[in-house]
Amino acid sequence: MNNIPIVLLAAGASSRMGRPKPLLPWGEKTLIEHQLNTLSETGSLVVVVLGKQAQNIIPLLNDLPVKFTINENWEQGMGTSIAAGVNFVKQQFPDCNGVLITLIDQPLITTGHLTSLLTNFEAEKQQIIVSQAESGWQGVPVIFDRFYFNELSELSGKQGAKTIFRNYMHQVKAIECGAILDDMDTPAQYVKLRNDQ
Repeated sequence: MNNIPIVLLAAGASSRMGRPKPLLPWGEKTLIEHQLNTLSETGSLVVVVLGKQAQNIIPLLNDLPVKFTINENWEQGMGTSIAAGVNFVKQQFPDCNGVLITLIDQPLITTGHLTSLLTNFEAEKQQIIVSQAESGWQGVPVIFDRFYFNELSELSGKQGAKTIFRNYMHQVKAIECGAILDDMDTPAQYVKLRNDQ
């Protein structure tokens, strides 16, 4: 097993979707169960950051080999969820080499792509390994070396991790992955991605 825990961000309000993204049907499971199956197949430890709807999601996690933490400040934005996940990792896995951050609403992400990110990571080199779409867009899933933990754990509001990797572009390595980075914020996007799977 590698020494890079995966943090799955699943704390948001899903306001544009109109219903909780983690509980959306995906195949024969919920979206969060689908995502956790994909993540756990990497062999990494998995941490879920919950917020809105936590009480309805926790029962789905009971039989899965994952840990979870609750972001009490989830209403303030994604930055608080990243900070909550990284602080949990620092406490639970003090010897880890870094963290892989990923989102609940990128359902086309594959175990193969996550494994590619993990195998391209070299410990203690202050690396940031980002995913790159066909369009050239770069972002999550992303691995941050533990060098960045203090900055990640201080994120707030809607400030995402992209603000950090833009400050360290000389440390960024991009892994191309085609068209699997599409996310879904609206019912129409959800239907499209379900049809594309």
